[in-house]
Amino acid sequence: MERRTFLRGAAASGVATTVSAGAAAPAGAAERGPLRVQVVLFDGVEEQDFAGPYEVFSAAGMHAARGTEVSYARVDGPGVVTAAYGTKVQVERGWAPGEADVLVVPGGGYSKKQGPGIWGEIRKGALPSALAEARRDGLIFASLCTGALLLGAAGLVRGRPCTTHHGAKADLAAQGGVVKDARVVDDGSLVTAGGITSGLDLALWLVHRELGADAAVGVETMLEYEARGTVWTH
Repeated sequence: MERRTFLRGAAASGVATTVSAGAAAPAGAAERGPLRVQVVLFDGVEEQDFAGPYEVFSAAGMHAARGTEVSYARVDGPGVVTAAYGTKVQVERGWAPGEADVLVVPGGGYSKKQGPGIWGEIRKGALPSALAEARRDGLIFASLCTGALLLGAAGLVRGRPCTTHHGAKADLAAQGGVVKDARVVDDGSLVTAGGITSGLDLALWLVHRELGADAAVGVETMLEYEARGTVWTH
């Protein structure tokens, strides 16, 4: 079985080397309490974008001693979100990024400049402002597909390695992101992934990083999905 490879970027020289994965669970993980993940929802969000990582992080709780707590969050408070293809989701959690370890920002609506989705959220400004204000030590911002543009509108990608859907990379670069051609780009507190289905790979990488390789392999086996693509990391 071909396993994914991990690309380490040498910041000074731009040279990359390929290494294999295989880390043990972080020391003391169980004592730190569950990994708290909030997946941000908004009208026009892509169904695959939010459902994929939600399931991976939820399933990871069965494969790691530390466990996970996963919820949806909405900047306007509890309420119903209508996704890109009409799926309606009742969001019970308001906006509480101070209670999260990972804040996942999906994309959606990129091709609909005037409709609901990322452009509508950027025009309204409330979500980008809330994301900017949420920044603190210990919080990981994670985005997939065009959700990176919401982080860009919040000023969170400027000067940092990142990625997004291939059709939106020019927009991300215009926001100041240092765009990399990788499936997942890990810059520590900023982890981004490109493509609609990349939420699976984003979440599996973070499960590996935060909960250990055994947890990630356990989720892969359970879902019968092998993480694909390259992870770019310092």
